[in-house]
Amino acid sequence: MENKIGKTLNLELVGVDGNAYAVMGVFSRQARREGWTQEEIDSVLEEAQSGDYNHLLSTIMTYCEPQDEEEQEDEEEQED
Repeated sequence: MENKIGKTLNLELVGVDGNAYAVMGVFSRQARREGWTQEEIDSVLEEAQSGDYNHLLSTIMTYCEPQDEEEQEDEEEQED
């Protein structure tokens, strides 16, 4: 799967309800929190829905890169 947007979210899908709509909802909410445009979010969700459930998961996971707390703090310090 190719990341066509060039962005990733700090999102861990482990423990998220496995329902496709729940996965898309968690992804959308996190993307908005991280400043993604609605167009970017819609693009990912459109691709995710273009296949079966496994395609949906692999598409969403392509755009998720969970970070531990230490990595997050390092990034925040670099932004300041």
